[in-house]
Amino acid sequence: MTEFLQSDFWLNILLPLLEVVGKILMVSVPLMISMAMLTYAERKVIASMQLRKGPNVVGPFGLLQPFADGLKLFMKETIIPTKANRVMFLLAPMITFALALLGWAVIPFSEEFVIANLNVGVLYLFAISSLGVYGIIISGWASNSKYAFLGAIRSSAQMVSYEVSIGLVIVCVLVCVGSLNLGDIVHAQAGGLSHWFAFNIFSGGFPLLPMFVVFFISGLAETNRLPFDLPEAEGELVAGYNVEYSSMAFALFFLGEYMNMILVSAMTVVLFLGGWYAPIDCDLLNVIPGGIWFILKICACLFVFLWVRGTFPRYRYDQLMRLGWKIFLPLSLLWVVLTSGWLVFTHSLPNL
Repeated sequence: MTEFLQSDFWLNILLPLLEVVGKILMVSVPLMISMAMLTYAERKVIASMQLRKGPNVVGPFGLLQPFADGLKLFMKETIIPTKANRVMFLLAPMITFALALLGWAVIPFSEEFVIANLNVGVLYLFAISSLGVYGIIISGWASNSKYAFLGAIRSSAQMVSYEVSIGLVIVCVLVCVGSLNLGDIVHAQAGGLSHWFAFNIFSGGFPLLPMFVVFFISGLAETNRLPFDLPEAEGELVAGYNVEYSSMAFALFFLGEYMNMILVSAMTVVLFLGGWYAPIDCDLLNVIPGGIWFILKICACLFVFLWVRGTFPRYRYDQLMRLGWKIFLPLSLLWVVLTSGWLVFTHSLPNL
């Protein structure tokens, strides 16, 4: 046994592999539970806004309702349309769910904990988010249904439109940091609330608050959340790209949407809200672990997701596209130019 623990196979291959698997489980298992509880939180928050009770029967305060819903979906039969492409039909929800999980590989939860500390973490997130549209397109095409296909086309056009704005917003942050590493982006916001990129105007930086707003609204559109849930407009397309799905296949789409909500919230925290840093740089608040601050900020962003759903009506599709192409795209492009020009003019370019 001692010889095995000292062998090259254990030290160079097996031990690093077990360490990575352990990190993945430490992220993915709580994330799955968080997704389930987010569905409960959403129903409770919206019920409170509408003066209803929400889930309150299954378990104490209705806390077991998400698990009852999951069990119900697991027990149901998976129905595949007769003329559907069976392989692609079942593959589509798996792609959507897997890509929503893969994005978490580069998210830094604290200064010490990240699964993969890539120097090109931002590019990795760009790649993962760009691939997300394939699961939706494949599901619409493989269902062999005009309603599902129309919903998939709508969703792909919407996601591509707002990804452009998201990319330019992130460029504004990158030119201020000079790095594609997500940990470096968080380190650049050390020093309290006034140094976070969402509020850096108070510390003499170029104001990125408008880009914070654009990023968050674009995140709503990217995740197909109200008021931008046009791909699932039940009044026009029955239920959009997932109309033919049932049982666990539908659950994977459903969970993928909520996973993307949490991922967009985490990206918002990393890019604009100081990551794992406390709002005030003092010894009292710095005692609280960075991971706790990170989770609390994600919860705050998720509450705004739910708040928006309970407040705003659904956009028309032409309004959705006009907002993306005629307002957000020119504004974010202008802000890239202004941010870069200000950094050059004030000799504030980061040392690369």
